[in-house]
Amino acid sequence: MFCSTIIATIARPTLTRSVLSVLEQRFEQDEFEVIVVNDSGQALPSADWQHSPHVRILDTGQRERSVARNAGASIARGRYLHFLDDDDWLESHALQTWWELAGRSDAAWLYSSTQLVNRDGRALIQLHHGLQGNCFLQVLAGEWIPLQASVIRAEVFFNLGGFHPLLAGPEDVDLLRRVALHYDLAGVETVVANVIMGQSGSTTDYEAHAGHSRRARERILDDPAAFPRLRSAAQDAYGHGRIARAYLTSAVWNARHGRPLAAAGRAWTGVRGALRAGRHLLSPPFWQAVARPYHNETFARGQRQAAQVAT
Repeated sequence: MFCSTIIATIARPTLTRSVLSVLEQRFEQDEFEVIVVNDSGQALPSADWQHSPHVRILDTGQRERSVARNAGASIARGRYLHFLDDDDWLESHALQTWWELAGRSDAAWLYSSTQLVNRDGRALIQLHHGLQGNCFLQVLAGEWIPLQASVIRAEVFFNLGGFHPLLAGPEDVDLLRRVALHYDLAGVETVVANVIMGQSGSTTDYEAHAGHSRRARERILDDPAAFPRLRSAAQDAYGHGRIARAYLTSAVWNARHGRPLAAAGRAWTGVRGALRAGRHLLSPPFWQAVARPYHNETFARGQRQAAQVAT
């Protein structure tokens, strides 16, 4: 089977749209399935799609979405896993696009472009990432590739332990970073997923989001493979500057949170990274990268393009 789409749901009315967007795919090259993980704590309303031979339903009972998604993945039969939220939906060519990409690349994370929409379904901006190969530096620095527009090799997902069970909010970014730490990415610019943007109606705890995300990032920087993977991803002065910033800002964070040994280790790694930058150390882009706060380059580019279209 090519792909298992896992939809963790709290029984929102939009669930039917999400499921049907998968079942109605124009895709005949291989098998696929939809695993609906009901985490609402109550029975799902009856719907015709529940009788489809492509659908399986699993109940988890208010365990939060990371646990629900892991539970769905545990019974999946696909070579690739796809995670779709119950208020987002796919374009009808999504599986075909990923299947063709999988035929050209053995990367662990395959992705396409995303259309962000508001709660009324109005298109806002598109995300075209242009990331290929070793992208650990970019995703550590803030790049976000939505799960809804991605498929992940099942063996890789399980090798990494799936979603962190205690993360609810930045769990998608954390998974992307852990994949990129050890494996390559590949993508195309075809828009395949429509993703709701905005905090209204979201189940994410945004007040706790930043803290959870930072601690997850620190766990990744603890991995001995992080520094060499970052160095191999840095292709220019700006990239080397981002490495130095990653460790120096981590040193500050650890010092503020009562972890002096970790702070000292991060500071030394940041200095070591700067020294290993060689000639790039004298380049203005290096210091621009050190001084520039982390942000999502793709998101910012999409906003600029949307503004140009509007005017």
